[in-house]
Amino acid sequence: MELDEKRTPIVFKALCDENRVRILKYLIGGEKCACKLLDDLNIAQSTLSHHMKILTDSGLVIGRKEGKWMHYSISPEGIDVAIAYLNSLKENGRACNYKSCCEK
Repeated sequence: MELDEKRTPIVFKALCDENRVRILKYLIGGEKCACKLLDDLNIAQSTLSHHMKILTDSGLVIGRKEGKWMHYSISPEGIDVAIAYLNSLKENGRACNYKSCCEK
């Protein structure tokens, strides 16, 4: 997969905050209601909403509404995209045989 200059930063922005990483760790066990995340993480509803928007915009998490609550789970497809981006960096780095700009 080729790195997408627009999408790649969105995916990795989602991973660069410890609260969002904590949320992802909670979701490893399966789908969770926002009410459960609020209780377990001991954060305000507005803070959770902010983090969940970033996670869902990144594609790493999906949400579904049930009644008045949102239920969130990890998106396997979104995780695959993040892994593909990292693999692309790794493989392109291995294939690169150019000389440093400072070498003569």
